[in-house]
Order: sequence, then structure tokens, then C-alpha cells
Amino acid sequence: VRGSSSQARETLRRHFSELQAAATQLLTERLAALLAEVDAVEADSVRPLDECQSIIEHGVGQADELLRDGEESLRCGLGEKEDKLGSFTKKAMHIQLDSLPEIPALVDVPSVSAQLDESLLALLRERVSRHGSVSSHPPVQIEELQERPGSILVRWCKVDEDFPAAEYRLQYRRSGSRGSQYEDAYIGRDCEFLVLHLDPHTDYLFKVCARGEARTEWSAWSTPQTGVTTLAALEWSPGSEGYVLSSRRNMALRNDSAPSRCPAIYSNTPSYFCAQTLTFTISAAGQVDRRDSLGVCVDS
Repeated sequence: VRGSSSQARETLRRHFSELQAAATQLLTERLAALLAEVDAVEADSVRPLDECQSIIEHGVGQADELLRDGEESLRCGLGEKEDKLGSFTKKAMHIQLDSLPEIPALVDVPSVSAQLDESLLALLRERVSRHGSVSSHPPVQIEELQERPGSILVRWCKVDEDFPAAEYRLQYRRSGSRGSQYEDAYIGRDCEFLVLHLDPHTDYLFKVCARGEARTEWSAWSTPQTGVTTLAALEWSPGSEGYVLSSRRNMALRNDSAPSRCPAIYSNTPSYFCAQTLTFTISAAGQVDRRDSLGVCVDS
């Protein structure tokens, strides 16, 4: 109990730390993107207004300078007044005091604002409040392990009737192998699966979990169970006349050119014993011959 509780605490802390870091990064990236949009709108909107302001300020400055020149011309003596007035007149002719840019109407001036969905926080709060769960027992457990030639039949059952299991996931690995990782053997709706290509007299660990309909997360794993098969995988006897064997000797292809009219091929060693179930499954067939047959014989 203490070991599983410590593991559950570590899993929760690690998961929520990763979730918090990912959420912070997403919010930071979104904030940066929105601030960049504000900067772009501001730059595009302020530029013509700044240009308009510069033109107006320049024209007002010229008019103020011309006004000071006129006042100075009026205060000067009679000898200088004619020259001052002539210079004042020339400068006034070159200044366009009646040509100023139009100031845009207030409704035409952009007003930057931010629109935020206030319901997002409530939605997050509601989802976070339902995220994760703690259970004292896994919803599924392995019920039976049956040895088969070079394989083990794994059966499991649902122990939590309130858990709406829609799909199961079976994993296995070699027992006692350091660094050996679990690998998926089956994902589907059935409650049993035959794990093939296992070495005889070798312990394997099996575990299973489930998930509900339209859910993406898996439940807690069942308690790992150890299984072993003492039966070697099926191999056809090599050298049988009229047959070609695969590299693993588990598949045999009949050669119709064999001299024997009715060649037979036997397993290399006895693979089944009394009280064991033997099921023949024909997954594919070529041209059918009336001599084709399957059977079980006793090793003498």
C-alpha cells in the first residue's frame, strides 16, 4: 500500500507539473502574439496621424516666425523699414498658411481594444476540477493465464462494474530483465488474447488496463501477473517430402510435384496434452484438394 501510494503521489506531482509548465508556455505564447498584433495596429494607425501632426506643427512654426518678422519690421526705423517689409513680403508669399492637411474625424481614428472570453476561466476551472482521479483498485484484473505452445492465453475481467470499459490494452515483458520495457500485445474490445512467439520456460509479466467510451486516457494498470509456458512453439518436422517450410518452421507450403500422392507432415514434437483445447483455424486456402485434411495423432 505504501509503495503504490508513493508511486501515485509521484505520478500526480509529475503530471501536474508538466501540465502547469505547458499551460504557462501556451498562455505566454498567446499573450506575446496578441501584444504583437496591438503593436502592429498601433504602428499602422499612428503613422499617418504623426505625419499630419508634423505638417501642422511645421506650418504653425513658420506662421509664428513670420509674425515675429512682421512685428520686428514695424518696430524698426524708417531707413530699414522698407527692406524689412520687402523681406517680410517675400517670405509670406512662399508660406502656404492656408494649405494644411485634413484632420481625420474621431470615428475614423482607430481605437485599439482587446476582446477576451471571460467564460474560459470558468471552463478551465470546471475541467480541472474533473481532471484525474484516485482509485484504490484498478477497474480490470487479469483473471487467467493458460499456457499454449510458444504462447500464453491471457484472460481478464472487469472488477469495477461502475467503470464503463469500452476498450482494453494488454502489455507484457520478460520478467526479471533489467531495462526491459513493456510492449503492447493487444488493444481492442475482447477480454482475452493469445500472446504468441514466447520462449518456453521463461517468465513473462502481463498487465491490462481499460478506457471508457470516447475517452483518450487509460485507467490504472492491473496488478502484474507472471505467466510461463513449458510448451515449445509449433514447428513442422523438417525434411517432410512434398512440403516447403518457412524460416520459423511454423508454416508449411505443400508442393504438388511431390512423388507421393498423399504426403503428410507432422509437428516436430508433441505440442498438446490431454485436457488441452486444440482449435483449428483456416485463415486462407489455395486450390482445394479432396485429400486435404487436418488431424491429431498420438505420439508413439
